[in-house]
Amino acid sequence: MKSSGDSLQKKLRPRHISFMAMGGVIGTGIFKGSSETISLAGPGVIFSYVFAGLLLLVVMGAIAEMATVYTNKNMKEFIREAYGERLSFVVGWLYCFMWLAVCIIEVIAAGSFLQYWLPGVPLWVLSLASAAFIVLINTMNVRGYGEMEFWLAGIKIFMIIVFIVLGACILIGIIPDPQVHGLKNYTEHGGIFPNGWTAIFSALLVVMFSYGGSELIGLTLTEAENADKILPKVVKNFILRVILFYTLPILIICGLIPWNQLSGNTSPFVQVLSSTGLQGAAHLMNFILVTAVLSAANSGIYGATRMLHSMASDGEAPSRLRKLSRSGVPMNSLIFCAVVLLVGSMLAYISQEGLFRLLMAVPGFVVILVWICICLSQLKLRKQYPKEPGFKVWGFPYITVLTIAALTVIAVLFVVDAQNRISISVCIALVIFLSIWSVFKFKKKA
Repeated sequence: MKSSGDSLQKKLRPRHISFMAMGGVIGTGIFKGSSETISLAGPGVIFSYVFAGLLLLVVMGAIAEMATVYTNKNMKEFIREAYGERLSFVVGWLYCFMWLAVCIIEVIAAGSFLQYWLPGVPLWVLSLASAAFIVLINTMNVRGYGEMEFWLAGIKIFMIIVFIVLGACILIGIIPDPQVHGLKNYTEHGGIFPNGWTAIFSALLVVMFSYGGSELIGLTLTEAENADKILPKVVKNFILRVILFYTLPILIICGLIPWNQLSGNTSPFVQVLSSTGLQGAAHLMNFILVTAVLSAANSGIYGATRMLHSMASDGEAPSRLRKLSRSGVPMNSLIFCAVVLLVGSMLAYISQEGLFRLLMAVPGFVVILVWICICLSQLKLRKQYPKEPGFKVWGFPYITVLTIAALTVIAVLFVVDAQNRISISVCIALVIFLSIWSVFKFKKKA
């Protein structure tokens, strides 16, 4: 049971919530991963981002709807309310596993970007320094943390806006570029769907990884002021921004550079900035990349610690993990995450490439499972709400059912994709292990 001493502080404001979630979403997925998605589907990849955005809209709408009914509860507790402690237990630990995997990826990426300026410093030193910086930020009280993440995420968002404006100016000829000829790059080199229209589904596997983290809003509810009232508005604005900040840059990249000439080793953003003649574009972009991955790791540690605190409060994790510091931070949960981050950084030092391949598919697959559970919870709870929700998902239950079906198909695509075989096998093995553990853990209450 939760006691007053274990209650999180309600100091997050709407702008904090929006930017924290965007910090988890807008990261390497757009700045680096866009090269991979475009190479898979060409200009038609825009449909992958829009389709995934529509699925995200329904998921976020479901969170907002349940938040107006079950106040002071987060997304894991919605799942617990609908399907009991066993599924809540499995989803909670899976979500922690996902964010810790993301954090390991991001701090190693931050270290590799920092080596651009400090080539003589070993990668593991820079990675550990990045991890220490992130852990230090998470020791702040929630309002201080929210402010720090607001500015970290703000830098990325500002960069994307600048990119969109500069790219649009090049496309319409305000900034002349002899290599850009109007809109020809959209129709030449194989057209909109150079690899066939089915390629948009292959790109979805990467896009889902990119959009993962949006549901972090569902964990901020217990630390937000008047969450049940502000969340629907925050969700609507958030969805619009995420889709625009992904689709517009992708459209501009495809218009400026032929899809089959993108370099997998260089961010498309660097290529576009360089074409404008902007001095120091590489240094500027490297700074943005460092900020982006640190912001994503920052959001990840927040998500993992709050989920662990919630699970400990519900008896699904060791009770020590719910202990709060004087500033309202789940300190023991933070220490646990810091240790995992340290071990992960050391493993990456031993086998960096192998670990990256193993971890990269994990977040996308787990995110899909979590999104399915959120939609299933809304589908079940709608019939038994204790009060009328202040916000409702449109087209219920048909839209929710279609979203669940689409997410299930994408999950199956993840499973049958040969490139993700090892990663997905680890995820499935973990699901089976957690399911068996939950049966024994809650056997007396069955």
